[in-house]
Amino acid sequence: MKILLLGSDYNWSIERIYKRELCNLGHEVVHLPIQNWFYDFYYKSSLNKILSRIGLSSIESKIQQRVLTEVKGLTFDLIWVFKGMEIQPKTLIELKRYTKRIINFNPDNPFIFSGKGSGNKNVTNGMHLYDEHFTYDHKVKEKIEKELGMKCSLIPFGFDQEAIINDDLHSVQDIKAVCFVGNPDSYRTEILKVILDNGLLLHVYGNGWNKFLEHPNLSIHGPAYKNEYYLTLRKYRVQLNIMRMHNLDSHNMRSIEIPGCGGLMLAPLTRDHRKFFEEGKEAFFYDNSNQLITQVKNMFELEEEEVQIIRINAREKVLKNFSYSNLTKEFIK
Repeated sequence: MKILLLGSDYNWSIERIYKRELCNLGHEVVHLPIQNWFYDFYYKSSLNKILSRIGLSSIESKIQQRVLTEVKGLTFDLIWVFKGMEIQPKTLIELKRYTKRIINFNPDNPFIFSGKGSGNKNVTNGMHLYDEHFTYDHKVKEKIEKELGMKCSLIPFGFDQEAIINDDLHSVQDIKAVCFVGNPDSYRTEILKVILDNGLLLHVYGNGWNKFLEHPNLSIHGPAYKNEYYLTLRKYRVQLNIMRMHNLDSHNMRSIEIPGCGGLMLAPLTRDHRKFFEEGKEAFFYDNSNQLITQVKNMFELEEEEVQIIRINAREKVLKNFSYSNLTKEFIK
C-alpha cells in the first residue's frame, strides 16, 4: 500500500516505529511530521507560545496549507492520523479526496484531556470524520462505537524490539529499591509518599521531583533517555507503574515497556494488566495502598533465581505478543 502518516517525527514517537515496520513489510510510506511543525514554531520564542495559547497564531492555518500542498497530485491507499491535534476538521474533509480511507490512532483518551498535549478541539470536532478509530483502551472503544456509531479497534501499546539489545539489558545489576520513572504530579506524589512512609527505599527519575518529595529514603535522578531509560526500567527490584485518570482500567506504554525490558513491574490491577500478564510469573499487581506495600516487601524477598526467571518470562511474553513488528502485521490484516 501507499500510506500517508500524519503525526510526530521525534525520536520517541511511535509514528517512527510504525513507519519503520510498515516499510519493512514493503509498504510505501509518506510521513508528514505535523506535530514537529507546530512545536518548531511554538518553542521558537515566548511570543509564539503566547500567541498559540490565546488563539492568535497563524501556525495552525499554515500547517493545514502545508499538508494540502504536500499531498497535491498524490493518492494514497490509506491516511493514518496519529491523535490529530494539528489537523482541522476541514482539512480531514479535504484529505478524503486523496484516499480511500482515513483512520485515527489516539495514544491518549479522546474524551478526557489530562494535559495540554493530550487533546484539543481538533481531536473532538474531527472524530466523526474518520472511517475508523484505533485505541488502546477498551472503554474508549465502547464509547466511540456507542456514541459515534463508528468502528473502533483495539491496538495495545507495543515494545520496540530494536530499541536496546538483550546483552545491554543483562549487564545491569539488581537494585533492591522501588523505582518510578516519570514527571511529578499530586496524584503520583501521594502514592509515592505511601512507599516512603513505610520505610522503603524509593528512586524517582524525572524533572522537578525535589519540589514534590523530600525524605531520607528518597533518591532523585534526572530524566532517563534512550538506552538509560530501558536500563533503568530493568535494573530495579520493583519498577512501579501508576495509571492516570484516562486509563484507570486499561494500560499505558510503561505496562509493556517494563516487562519488555525484563523489568519486575508492580502495576495497578486493571482489566488489561490481568489479561496481559500472569501475576507472580510475569508481573505483580496492587489494588490499594496496603497491597502496594505488601507486594513491594514480597518482591524484595524474592530469591535471585526466581527474579531471573520472572525477568525472562516477562520479556518473552512482550516480544511474543506486543512487539511493534507483530502489532503492525495485525494492523495491516
